[in-house]
This record gives sequence, structure tokens and C-alpha cells, in this order.
Amino acid sequence: MEASVGDKLLVHGRVVGQHDRTAEVVEVLGDKGTPPYRVRFEDDGHECLMSPGPDCVVRHQKS
Repeated sequence: MEASVGDKLLVHGRVVGQHDRTAEVVEVLGDKGTPPYRVRFEDDGHECLMSPGPDCVVRHQKS
């Protein structure tokens, strides 16, 4: 998985009733766009470090 600052991560809910969440990549800490990423969730503004798993999709920012 590769992402850049400004890309969005779509995190799919893992249990019934859990909604998908979207987070913006605010910092890339790995080499050449690889995880971990510092992200900010759009719904509540919470920031955290994240190493996305198979339940995440990168939506690249349009140039």
C-alpha cells in the first residue's frame, strides 16, 4: 500500500452495524509512501498512527 499526504483512507467497518470511516493522510512515516501514516478522521477529527490492513482502501488525491 502506498499513499501520499492528502490522500484519503477508506476504512471499512469490520462488524455488523459499524460504519465505514474516512481518514486523511496528514503525514507519511514509511519509506516511499508506505505505512505507517498519521491520519485525521473526518467524522471526529481524531488523529492517530495507522498501519492499514486489508479493510482499508487508498483514494489518491487528484493532481
